[in-house]
Amino acid sequence: MNTREFIEKFQQADVNNLALQADKYPDVDMPFALDQIEGRQTALLKIPTYSKKTLLLYPHRLSMEQCSSELTALYKAHIVEANSTPPERNAFTDLTAGFGVDFSFIAPLFKKATYIEQQEYLCELAQNNFPILNLSHAQIVHTNSLDYLKQMNPVDWIFLDPARRDKHGSKVVSIADCEPNVEALEPLLLQKGKKILIKLSPMLDISLALRTLRHIHEVHVVAVNNECKELLFTLQQETTPTDEIKISAINLPKNDQVFTYTPLEEENITANFAETVEEYLYEPHAALIKAGGLKSLCTRYRVKKLHPNSHLYTSHELVKDFPGRIFNVEHTYKFNKKDLKNLQELKQANITVRNFPSSVADLRKRLKLSDGGDQYIFCTTLQPSEKILIHCKKTHIF
Repeated sequence: MNTREFIEKFQQADVNNLALQADKYPDVDMPFALDQIEGRQTALLKIPTYSKKTLLLYPHRLSMEQCSSELTALYKAHIVEANSTPPERNAFTDLTAGFGVDFSFIAPLFKKATYIEQQEYLCELAQNNFPILNLSHAQIVHTNSLDYLKQMNPVDWIFLDPARRDKHGSKVVSIADCEPNVEALEPLLLQKGKKILIKLSPMLDISLALRTLRHIHEVHVVAVNNECKELLFTLQQETTPTDEIKISAINLPKNDQVFTYTPLEEENITANFAETVEEYLYEPHAALIKAGGLKSLCTRYRVKKLHPNSHLYTSHELVKDFPGRIFNVEHTYKFNKKDLKNLQELKQANITVRNFPSSVADLRKRLKLSDGGDQYIFCTTLQPSEKILIHCKKTHIF
């Protein structure tokens, strides 16, 4: 059995078990075969378009873990489309292309697309994969991104995803600690690209980024299935006042769950606070909590905030299009022994803590509740400082 036959036969098998059987297959390039099998399995969930093309080659596990998902790559392509017309999309350069997932979804928007990668074996994979992905117009350049940036001709768009690990392999968050350092490169980037799209750590403080980079035009916080995944910035040569920068939060794949605001809008709003928890409880999705704009939600959706630091909302009337999870409130309990005893009758519930002095683990032990089920308990603080527990169920919207 040769390597290709091995990959086809065992493409759904456990790679760890296959690795233990390497001696049985002396004619198989086992490290390569295992990368391909594991890559196919990862792509099936993460990059479904890739999984349908059997001749694609995949990199080592770390590169597959670090690459973008198809959902987030498509969203980046959407940002490019929304911020430029077809005549403004002649040339595109990805300075840190890696396995090339983001590149492969953005490049079709342009007449010319250049892939820059300093790891030679990733360039070799790109040489194999791009014709299969209908990217015949793509130019592949094996070089250091900074060296290429210094000598490249100006283009319409540059994409940059700086490495967020230091020389010891530990994760870094701040812009200055990433490689390359976008803060130091900002003037050069804007000499070489009319518009820049940058992916940074979702842990980065947005307000700090707005102070660090001077030419930010938009901010996009991207969550996938309510888990914050990416922080994206567009830069352009014309400066945008900081308080007018559009900040958008999206929870994929629910494209309707987009919320956009400006710092000026948020600053000028006085939030409405609830005196009691009403019929419905609202929890903003993860990207929205990261992005801010939490006072703006009150006026945009006519809901009331429970507390300045709780980030939960309530209303008498159902707000179907609220960007997050919606619950029917069953009962509100005070944080005392008597009420906690009543909650123990549930036996099972999902517990969430928002602006509350106890941890989920401590509350689960105290309430003697197992995890899961269709019951939810939000432990939080009601304005001005009342500690409460809200028992609720998810709202079914038709």
